[in-house]
Amino acid sequence: MAHIMTGARYDGDGRWGGGSGKSGRAATLVARLQAMQRQINAKSFAVLRVNGGATAATRKLTCVLHNWGAASEVNARDLIKVYGEELLQHLDRSPLPVLWDGHGEHQIAEASDFESFTHRLSGGKLSYSGIGFPVRLGAQGNGYVVFTGSYMDASGEQLVDLHGRCAHVMTDMLAADERRPVKAEALSDREIACLQMAGDGHISEEIADKMGLSVHTVNAYLGAATTKLDSVNRIQAIAKAIRLGYIS
Repeated sequence: MAHIMTGARYDGDGRWGGGSGKSGRAATLVARLQAMQRQINAKSFAVLRVNGGATAATRKLTCVLHNWGAASEVNARDLIKVYGEELLQHLDRSPLPVLWDGHGEHQIAEASDFESFTHRLSGGKLSYSGIGFPVRLGAQGNGYVVFTGSYMDASGEQLVDLHGRCAHVMTDMLAADERRPVKAEALSDREIACLQMAGDGHISEEIADKMGLSVHTVNAYLGAATTKLDSVNRIQAIAKAIRLGYIS
């Protein structure tokens, strides 16, 4: 179950519970992204944003919105670990959509009549195929809208349409961020340490083992940090902590 806004839950089937205002804006974004994923037979979406400094060495991609549900930690970690650096480099030099095939027999992403206007990543590295649309809006507005699934075959007309709609989604997310107060309640040292390790790709069990804590305690620290940072989920909390300078 993916947490989208504080006080609201998104269950992956289009149903929301609790919350208002911010949760309503998030629900609208999710509905738009879901409509786009259905257009190309994708099973899920993820929005990746570039965080960090101006130099390549300090930049990283973080997942700030998704409907991966219970698999969100693993999927986000694996996607960024496998393709993060290549996606960042591609973002700097090309506006073309990226495609990759998963390692399963039917996990294929195709653009049959538009292949020469896409960039194909080496396949067989993830348990799902994907199509990613790069968006460059400057500063915190750079990143990708990614659609993942099994077999996806998008026409050139669909890719052009979706790319434009992805840019609008990222623009609206950036505008919402700029309206939101930047100052957050101070994080404790333990909350920062847990966020840093989560940002480095460690799951709760690994953080607990390295810090000598229980998994329950680690999740409590991460949950408290997420609330203090006014974030929708752990992944967005990591992104905001990087932006505010708590972690690198």
